[in-house]
Formats: sequence, structure tokens, C-alpha cells
Amino acid sequence: MEEKIQLLKKELLEKFDSVKTMQELNDLKVQYQGKKGIITELNSGIKDVPAEEKKEYGMQVNVLREAFNTGYETIKTRLEEEAVNRKLKEETIDISLPSVKNMRGSKHPFNRIIEEVEDLFVSMGYDVVDGPELEDDEHCFRLLNYTVGHPARDAQDTFYIDEEYLLRTQTSASQSRVMQANTEKSPIRVICPGKTYRRDDDATHSHQFGQVEGLVIDKNISLADLKGTLEIFAKKLLGEETKVRFRPSYFPFTSPSCEVDVTCFKCGGKGCPLCKKTGWIELLGAGMVHPNVLRMGGYDPDKFTGFAFGTGLDRLAMFRYAIPDIRYMYTNDIRFLKQFDETDVENV
Repeated sequence: MEEKIQLLKKELLEKFDSVKTMQELNDLKVQYQGKKGIITELNSGIKDVPAEEKKEYGMQVNVLREAFNTGYETIKTRLEEEAVNRKLKEETIDISLPSVKNMRGSKHPFNRIIEEVEDLFVSMGYDVVDGPELEDDEHCFRLLNYTVGHPARDAQDTFYIDEEYLLRTQTSASQSRVMQANTEKSPIRVICPGKTYRRDDDATHSHQFGQVEGLVIDKNISLADLKGTLEIFAKKLLGEETKVRFRPSYFPFTSPSCEVDVTCFKCGGKGCPLCKKTGWIELLGAGMVHPNVLRMGGYDPDKFTGFAFGTGLDRLAMFRYAIPDIRYMYTNDIRFLKQFDETDVENV
């Protein structure tokens, strides 16, 4: 029996030497340890061995089994290491190669125009202030000289939360808060950019839009200061060739009040369909702060004067970047936004 086991062991080692793949190794395991494998049959044959030889027989079968298990584990470990090394070599990434170029995002023109406006006025000594979008009636209307039942309120119909609170219709509400918060009643020079809301039911308006309001209060402020400020504002944002025109108008919180037009950015003032052949496009509303507003803000109108102005940020972005249709700003079209890449925007 010992000679037979040694012969089987020699054949096993020769077969182990020829194994190249895990499949071949598994086939060998079935051949020796499967249900009808060589070692399995030897183990089952112990019942036919005489009693005095069973011990020796079992020891010889165990020698063959241990030889198989040792060889199997050694070859399995070697094949697994070879597979890992081969995979690492085949899947190596050359990090010295340039990566695939990723698409770079860009700022939305609405956000960009806010930054440009803020940079301009900060350079002129203004502070940028913010305010709540959910306002009370007092700051949104009454402190701005819109008395209860005032007809001008109808033009700013908005979304009311209850009888007192509403979504602000204009960022001028922040100005009334600034005036109240200035307990020392010192001079004020601020701009208030942000979102505003009005209930519109036609295709040419949006329920939400951006505004930026400006407020200056000091001694001896005149209409000439307002005119000079708005000329600088228009020329810096729309081009040095831009001209400004003032037309009389009415706002409850300013007196006198005016509408401010600028020469059409498309035709340069010559007249085109965009400006309806007039050469002018309305840009903003402005005026001298009404004495009632000064008084309700805690300022003595006999000592202080001031001016205020406000414009739509959406419209301003259209002029600044020559956007022909305001709806483009809300369509989330990547082709539109790509035009405002940091490297290209100066050429717009």
C-alpha cells in the first residue's frame, strides 16, 4: 500500500507542476477530492482492509491527502498573486497624461450684474445692505409714503401672507429700515440689491424679479448729485458713449420724481425695433427723497435732503450683456450660460 501511495503522490506532484490556471487547479481538486475522486475512493476503501492493516492504510491515505492540500494551497496562493499583479499592470493609470477636460461652469448674468453694481457703488463710498424678503406693510408701504388705500399700491399688487405681512414689492423697504436703524441720524449712502415679488398675470412680466435701490441722505444733497451719480452709473455699466435722459414722473416716496432713460444699447440711439425707433430705453426711476419719508425715518427735512433711485437687475443685465430676450435668463439653457464664461464675458 505504501508503494501505491508514493506512486500516486509522485503523479500528483507532476500534475501540480503543470497547473497554469485556477480552472486547471479546480479540475485537479475534483479529480482527487471530488465525490469519485482518487483520495475519496481510497478513504472509502478502508472498510475492505483487514483490521490489522487499517491503521497503516489510514496513515498512508492521510499522507496523500496532506500532500494534496499543501500543494493545492501553495499553487492557489501563487496563481492569485499572479492574477493581482497582472491586473495592476494592465490597469495602471498614467497620471502624467492630461486629464479629460471637464466642463467649467460660469456665473449667471443675474449674479454677475449684482456683483458689478456692488463693485461700482462700493468704489463710490456706498454700503451694501440687505433686508428681509418677507416684509411688513409698514416698511414696504407706509414708511415710504404709501398710505393705506393709496392708489399707487394697486400698481404693486403682491403676495400677502396675512393682513400685515407680504412678499416685498421693492427693495426700497430695506431703505426705510436703514433710516430707522441709524439712531445717530448721520449721513446715509447705501444700495439695496435683492429679489422682489409682484402678482402679474400677463406674459410680459414675471412674479419675481431683481431690483437694486440706492439711497443717499445728507445735508445739501441736490438733484444735481442724483444726475451726476446716475450718469456715472450708466456710463460705467453700459459704456462711455451712453447718454442719460430725465423725464418727469411720480413716485410716492420721492419729490420731484423722474424716469431715467439711456440711449439704446443696440442701435446707439439711432432708433431700432428694440427701442421702438425712439433711440431711448427706460432704465430706472429716481427722485429726491420725499420730506414725509425723511420725517418718518427720523430725519429732519429742514436739515437733511437726499435722493433715491431704483432699477430692475434683470433689465440692467439685458442692457449690459446685450441679451435680446429676458426669458433667456430663466430657461436654464446651458448654451446661453456658456456665453458668460469668465474668459469671454469681457467680449460680450
